[in-house]
Amino acid sequence: MTLRKIAFAALLACPPAAFAQLSVTLYGVADVNVEYANHVAALPTASNGFNSGSGNNVVRMDSGGLSGSRWGLRGTEDLGQGLRALFVLESGFGLDTGTLQQGGRLFGRQAFVGVQDARFGQITLGRQYTSVFDALANFVPGVYSTQYEPTVLQQGANYREDNTVKYTGKLGPVTALAHWSFGAGVALPAAAGVAVPIGGNGEVPGQFRRDTAYGAALVYGAGPLGLTAGYDQWNPTIGTGSGTAKKAVIAASYTYGPAKVMGGYRWGQTKNATDVLIQRDDYYWIGGTYRVTPAVGLTLEYSYDNLKSLFGNANVANPWQIAFISTYSFSKRTDVYLSTAYAKHAGLMMESVATTFATSLSVGNSYALGNGQTSMVGVALGVRHQF
Repeated sequence: MTLRKIAFAALLACPPAAFAQLSVTLYGVADVNVEYANHVAALPTASNGFNSGSGNNVVRMDSGGLSGSRWGLRGTEDLGQGLRALFVLESGFGLDTGTLQQGGRLFGRQAFVGVQDARFGQITLGRQYTSVFDALANFVPGVYSTQYEPTVLQQGANYREDNTVKYTGKLGPVTALAHWSFGAGVALPAAAGVAVPIGGNGEVPGQFRRDTAYGAALVYGAGPLGLTAGYDQWNPTIGTGSGTAKKAVIAASYTYGPAKVMGGYRWGQTKNATDVLIQRDDYYWIGGTYRVTPAVGLTLEYSYDNLKSLFGNANVANPWQIAFISTYSFSKRTDVYLSTAYAKHAGLMMESVATTFATSLSVGNSYALGNGQTSMVGVALGVRHQF
């Protein structure tokens, strides 16, 4: 008997369910653009004495304009009686350089496994997005676009967290989310205004609270109306103790034909290990999307942050930004885009000491304002392919 016949006979001997119940999908996004930005300076770090220096114009190639470049695997297995196993492994990379992102993690965007019940929802364990991040995904006009969306200012640098247990359940038009992280794994170096590093891996013996995080959110969607509310807390290492970063959000959206209008409010407060106020702000956003034709889409978003106190200073100029995106789809998988933004009293994506420059560290390009500068303009032209 030939090897081919032996293999065929072995396949016939296996139960049919062994082939029908398992599904694994390879997926990804390749997104790259060429960007012009002005007044761009170096990040203020210890290596330059926390001095950004004067800003200059820059023309550069960036990976991830509308979507972070990535590849991933997702799979499910039917366990019977309404129960399924699932997993996601998602790796972020720089399309301009081919290097890993998210601090060099192999699966830095997401890495989790869990079980899902048709009635009671799903439980997942691993590196995941926070509950508030998932809840706001359909209430942010730019849909968390990598370039020019103030995601870090809105949600904090901990919108992805290691060591996380997460619940997602749906009851009619309401989706409930909740999570707990034993150690968020978010670590930010010292920057201008912040004398010590912030965050860490957590899970330290005898220090259960250190670098833990948790949150919850509810999302309502029925017909054209959408509503959400949520809370997020991160307890990062600050010096020799554990601080507290709290955020609460509400948002709404309404869809009318090819147009969708959305907006929201985020309350924020950060304190150090001795309960001294570091930052208190109120962040607002409003905007919408409009499908001109099946191939042409437009997005407009305005963001404003009322910085009530920053390191004891109650007279900080409030940053704001307006961003515009235009896309043209060649197919369901490939489009080109023009993305522009103007930021005042901060760099693009409202990058400043208020974000501890976490956005620039994440994308690998500085958006720090030069000394004496008060605004920044960015224009990017790119192409995106989804597979």
